[in-house]
This record gives sequence, C-alpha cells and structure tokens, in this order.
Amino acid sequence: MHDSLTPEPPELFTWQFATDPYPAYAWLREHAPVHRTTLPSGVDAWLVTRYADARQALADPRLSKNPVHHSERAHAKGKVGIPGERSADLMTHLLNIDPPDHTRLRRLVSKAFTPRRVAEFAPRVQELTDRLIDGFAAKGEADLIHEFAFPLPIYAICDLLGVPAEDQDDFRDWAGMMIRHGGGPRGGVGRSVKKMRGYLLELIHRKRADLGDDLISGLIRASDHGEHLTENEAAAMAFILLFAGFETTVNLIGNGMYTLLRNPGPRRLLQDGLVRGDHALLGTAVEELLRYDGPVELATWRFATEPLTVGGRDIATGDPVLVVLAAADRDPARFNEPDTLDLSRRDNQHLGYGHGIHYCLGAPLARLEAQSALATLLTRLPDLRLAADPAELRWRGGLIMRGLRALPVSFTPERD
Repeated sequence: MHDSLTPEPPELFTWQFATDPYPAYAWLREHAPVHRTTLPSGVDAWLVTRYADARQALADPRLSKNPVHHSERAHAKGKVGIPGERSADLMTHLLNIDPPDHTRLRRLVSKAFTPRRVAEFAPRVQELTDRLIDGFAAKGEADLIHEFAFPLPIYAICDLLGVPAEDQDDFRDWAGMMIRHGGGPRGGVGRSVKKMRGYLLELIHRKRADLGDDLISGLIRASDHGEHLTENEAAAMAFILLFAGFETTVNLIGNGMYTLLRNPGPRRLLQDGLVRGDHALLGTAVEELLRYDGPVELATWRFATEPLTVGGRDIATGDPVLVVLAAADRDPARFNEPDTLDLSRRDNQHLGYGHGIHYCLGAPLARLEAQSALATLLTRLPDLRLAADPAELRWRGGLIMRGLRALPVSFTPERD
C-alpha cells in the first residue's frame, strides 16, 4: 500500500540486490522499517531493518527460534533453517531451540569458547594461516575465498571438535557442498549433511573409548556426568558449531579483505601499523568490517509465539520474523556516518554477532581467525590487489549469509 508520494519499494533478493543491498535497506529503514515480503522460497516473512527494533526483536522471548511455531508448517517444510538439517535429523541444535534446552546445551559448549581457551588456540590458528598462505604466496595470484578464507575455519573448527587430521579433507568436501547454496548437484547439500551426521555419530563412538581435550570429548564427558546430552544432540551440536562457525568466518575474512581492497586509505592505515608491529588498530578494524559489510545479512529465523508489535507493526502468532543485521548496522540513528568505513570506530555496538541469549557463542574464535587472517595477508603480501572488476564479482545466493563466490587477487610473489 503506497500513496503517490511514497516511491515503490525496491526489488529485493535479485542478483543485483545481492551485489549491493545497502541502498534497498536504507529505503526500507526510512519508509517501511518493519516490512512484510514474500521471500524467494515463497514463504512470507517480516523484515526488521532499524537498529532499535532489531535489537529489541533479537532479545524478545516471544520470538521463538523453534520452527514448530511457524504458522505455515506444510508450506514451509524444509524452507526455513539450514538446508538438509531436517531430513538428516539434526534439528535439535542451538539455532533452533529455546530455553530451557537452549540454556542447558549452550552451557555445555560455552566452556570451549572462553577467552582463555581461544587464546590457547591462537598459535594453531596462526600456523594454519601461514600454511595456507605458503600454498599460494610464490604464485603471485590466488582466489582468497577457495584457497584461504574457506579452508582456514574448516581446519580450525575440525581441530577444536577433535576431528582427526586424516578425516579433515572429507569435512572440507562436505562443507564445500554446503556453501555452494544450490551451485552444486541437486540434493548435494542434503547428502553432505547426512554424511557429516553419520561421520559425527561414528566419531562420538570412537572418542568414547579414547577421550581427549577436544570439544566432542567434552560433550561426551558432560553427558556421562548426568547432563543427559543425547547422542543425537551431541551430533547436532557438533554440526551446528561447524556450520555456524564455518561459513560465517569464510565471509568475515572474504568480505573484510574485499572491503579493505576497495578502501585504500583505511587499508593503508591498518597495514602501516601492522608492518611496524603495532596491532592496536586490528581489533577495532575487525569489528568495523563486521558492521560495514558483515558475514550474516539476516539473523536466523524467528517465529512469533503470540501477537506482538515491532516498530509499530502488528505481527500475528506464527509469523516468521527476520532481523536484517546488515540494515540495522548501517542505521544512521545509531551509527555516525554509517556508510563510511572507519577502522578506529569506538562506539561500535554492531549486531554482527546477534544480541540476547543467541549472541554468537563463537565470537571470540571468529575475532581471532579474522585478526590472524587479515594481519598475516597484509604483512606477508603487502601489495595485494583485486584482480577483477568489482562489477564482475558474484555473491553467493542464500538468504541468511552474505559472501563472495570468489575473490581473485594478485601480488608480488614471495621469494624463498
């Protein structure tokens, strides 16, 4: 419903929109901050685009994460959530559940992501980062997504979970299928998720006989100590840590590097500091890259368990609500000059990791991986440059995530 003075809403979810969604989000923030739309899957949902409304919605207990509350169950079967998780019986994970189960399961896993545990993991992340750069540094060119941003978090999360080194390339293949979002063979995502589940259940059995210091061993210990973590919950938990901790980090590194390559002033400032051994700007830089063009465009699905009002709009029981993090994080009502990249931005309470009880559990690890990746690339390959016209780069399809399919770069080859 638009009067003659209000322009028509922009077209959403086209490939042109995917390339640069920010003008469309600016229009929605101003004219239709809580906007009902039909998604490409055919499901109707509310998009929440202003920062204050987004923050409220993310923490509102009346917006459940559990898909059983969706009013269009038959219509939406398999159209909400992660592809393949339903058919693989992997639904009981942190992104799909509410308290008290959410509280219990999150407490079990949170021990693996304390700042102390993540700090202990830092040398391993640096070792992986250097090893991957070693693989292409002498060539003078690389695709930073496939050769770097994609394998780094896969190997890191496999190490954390306790997946043996000889099995990690299988994980890399399955994850590759999951990230293609329809670019691979039909049904490939579902098959990959099923293979991953089968492998995780088998790994849980193997680890029972030989517990280590890894996350899966920790889950087994917890369930043996009366926490009643079912085997299925343990497999689903390992799966979601892999899923949530993998594609998000691929995109954080990929989008972050792309943003720096397109903003030479801020990039030079960061790089000059790093070359001098000064990492002071690195922390705020990663937070700003998250805010400016973050890896998660829309927060995962929520469903109204009762009628509620968000941003002046009445939302009915069962309606899906999608909080647009990318729009909220560029809201001029919250951020000064939101469309400007300011790597030293201090007042930066972005929503890139969410907000409330579902705040990203792996945020400390994601920060570590992004800081290690960007700092090492910029210091080892100081003249790194984009090797393609930005207009030719394609963004992956899919509703929740925002990430490049490829990021071709060139640089002066490293000499031995």
